[in-house]
Amino acid sequence: MTEITVTGNDTPATAAAEPEIDPRPRRVRLAGPLAAIGALAAGTLFIALVDPNEPGHYPGCPTKLLSGLDCPGCGGLRATHDLAHGDIAGALDNNALFVVLVPVIIFFLGRNVFYAWQGRRPPTPSPRVTQWTFTVLVAVMLLFTIVRNFPLGAFLASG
Repeated sequence: MTEITVTGNDTPATAAAEPEIDPRPRRVRLAGPLAAIGALAAGTLFIALVDPNEPGHYPGCPTKLLSGLDCPGCGGLRATHDLAHGDIAGALDNNALFVVLVPVIIFFLGRNVFYAWQGRRPPTPSPRVTQWTFTVLVAVMLLFTIVRNFPLGAFLASG
């Protein structure tokens, strides 16, 4: 947040940039990132223990049930189960996009922990970068969905 301070008519306005230092105690700064990691770890542990390949454990994908087409997330539970058991090839067979995004997710979680530990706020990307990233991610998901539902991309179908 930028603060404008005017001290008089003959003195120009000065802008004070938001400090990069997070004054909260370390345990408070780490609570959010560690809670997110804990929730993801708990969910992954549950999926590792309760096999999504066995029917009746999880609800089916509504898109798959209604249209017969794979959505971008179809096979994500099975891919998570396979990754938790070290089966990268099986995970790629179920949802290659998810497997590619896992390292990105891990990077950003680690980055948040790193900054929280140091007491700094992570840099905020510009709205232009955020919009570009979102647009690219949506385009990749759409392309992945389209390709995996055609015979040419059958190798990308969910398991």
